Amino acid sequence: MLVLKAALLMGNAVQAAAFVSTGSTVMLNDNAYYIPAQPVTSIHVSSSLLASMPSVAGLTPMTVISTTSLTFNQANLDAVVANYTATDDVFRPEFLQALYIQYTGTLSSGPKSPFNLTINSSASAIIGAPIIGSCNGTNSSVANGPYFVSTTGALYQAYLLYSDFAGAFTQPLIPNTDGTYAALPAAIPGIQAPAVAVPSRLYFTATTEAPLAGIRLGVKDIYDIAGVKTSDGNRAIYGLYPPKTINAVAIQKLIDAGAIVVGKMKTSQFANGEVATADWVDYHSPFNPRGDGYQDPSSSSSGPGAGAGSYPWLDLTIGSDTGGSIRGPSQVQGLFGNRPSHGLVSLTGVMPLAPQLDTAGFLCRDPTIWARAGKVLYKGLEFYTEFPTKIQTYQFPTSANSESNAVILGFLSKLEKFLSANTTVLNITTLWQSTKPPSAPASLTSLLNITYPILISKEQIMLVRDPFYADYGAVHEGRLPFVDPVPLVRWGFGDSYPASALTDAINNKTIFMNWFAENVLVNDSVTCSDSLLLYVGSTAGDVNPRNEYFGPPTVPSGFSSGRISPFTEVPDMVVPIGQASYFSTITNHTEFLPVTVDFLAAKGCDGMIFQLVEELRAAGIVNATLAGQTIYGGEILN
Repeated sequence: MLVLKAALLMGNAVQAAAFVSTGSTVMLNDNAYYIPAQPVTSIHVSSSLLASMPSVAGLTPMTVISTTSLTFNQANLDAVVANYTATDDVFRPEFLQALYIQYTGTLSSGPKSPFNLTINSSASAIIGAPIIGSCNGTNSSVANGPYFVSTTGALYQAYLLYSDFAGAFTQPLIPNTDGTYAALPAAIPGIQAPAVAVPSRLYFTATTEAPLAGIRLGVKDIYDIAGVKTSDGNRAIYGLYPPKTINAVAIQKLIDAGAIVVGKMKTSQFANGEVATADWVDYHSPFNPRGDGYQDPSSSSSGPGAGAGSYPWLDLTIGSDTGGSIRGPSQVQGLFGNRPSHGLVSLTGVMPLAPQLDTAGFLCRDPTIWARAGKVLYKGLEFYTEFPTKIQTYQFPTSANSESNAVILGFLSKLEKFLSANTTVLNITTLWQSTKPPSAPASLTSLLNITYPILISKEQIMLVRDPFYADYGAVHEGRLPFVDPVPLVRWGFGDSYPASALTDAINNKTIFMNWFAENVLVNDSVTCSDSLLLYVGSTAGDVNPRNEYFGPPTVPSGFSSGRISPFTEVPDMVVPIGQASYFSTITNHTEFLPVTVDFLAAKGCDGMIFQLVEELRAAGIVNATLAGQTIYGGEILN
């Protein structure tokens, strides 16, 4: 990084100023690229040859190619270019202005074999020596792919800039050389749409040690990332506290496995559930790309959901789920999403809502990447290869009297056949009444009605609100910070109950969790869980346009299918199974929304569900979804 120190005369004072390069942005035909300030390495090049080529600020687009053959010809080059073009969105033919071809094979002892380069193309060739001398005297090769090279051989990675047109990111990021991150100092045209920079996929190769190498990761803005601030969806929080110094434990695990953090993503405020029209005040809610483009993205992992649904260049996002914050966005955007078994990964460095309920999980279009990330984040998870032959359904349709119901029942039939399974209907109310602990209330509503709102309000008041208010008031003459309506309503509810209510809520949750583990989803030594429990995640009937006004926010009391996993600590995984049509009052046209089903199993059986979904994909029963207007792709409406 270039740092110039200068003396500035200001009256009689002399002040030292740091003049720092933060990189640059260039246009390569119609594509914008960010070039970092620091080169990744330097190579031996023909400076006279480079000087004769077109350049910007002394930099020339160049492609690095490795070969294990001592002869490299035009046919080899054509094959490499075809592969690069098919696998990497950052690479463009314009990077063939210069080539750096490095031999990475094993040379015999004695005199070195010649490197016979026979290329007849318009590209200028910068011929690299064998690997022992190709990288400024080091003994390692340069990663393949597109770069920008200076006349002195300094090699800079190429970051392609994309527009965040869905408004999914709070802050695009770029890595520093010390392992921390910084805000991306680059922009491209767009209205309220920051640029997001992604490196070439060709720079990375997945290994056993780095199974996520090159996977582009978006991070919900409640996770700490070293070098940048955490907003928790609140402007006052962002302005009050300094940048974090270490990564959240979960994020560090993913980085250590090779994941590439490209930015922080929007969350509804303090991870409380908000709807797009009126609840989001500090920041604008992201746009759900599916259907007419104006459906609510769900929350609180709204940015991770909208980003994964909108951008083919974004591979994986991480969110959090307390009462549905991963599952909701995954359902309405047709993504694979998981609320894991509670306690599988440390949440140090993550803003809490309720520690008894908080979990970290993923939103993803590709179930293979989803499972691979799960193996990294949830260390020690066993991936079972035998599956339950019993399926329980909860509040499933009984007839194919709608397009969505036909998709759901068709999927269930295929799943039954794949597992050779029998299906029974779970009536949790009746089962509870007949098998509940003697001292427990007869009604689940009586037991659990306010359990969830008491837990999230009481815990967040203690862990987040009170210290935040105190810190803010200390620097703003006792003032209160602005907070969105939803958190205020929930905190007010918590304040209206005595401290003993939290103890009661924890006890009620524990009663239900223990009963559920004995009577509904029971651990099994062969299949991990004695059965699978399925409920409907989303249908085309779940229309929630963001241009409609609702009443003021209310307390999230009651019991529903989505509350089962938070109370019982079992895994709850969203699986897209198709789509169905609806008539949009926005476009005045028939559009399509995802249809999803949630899979539950006994606690700790996350790996079994991951493996089952992988095998269902191999059998053609489920498929990866695509970014776009529908789960099968298509141009997103604006």
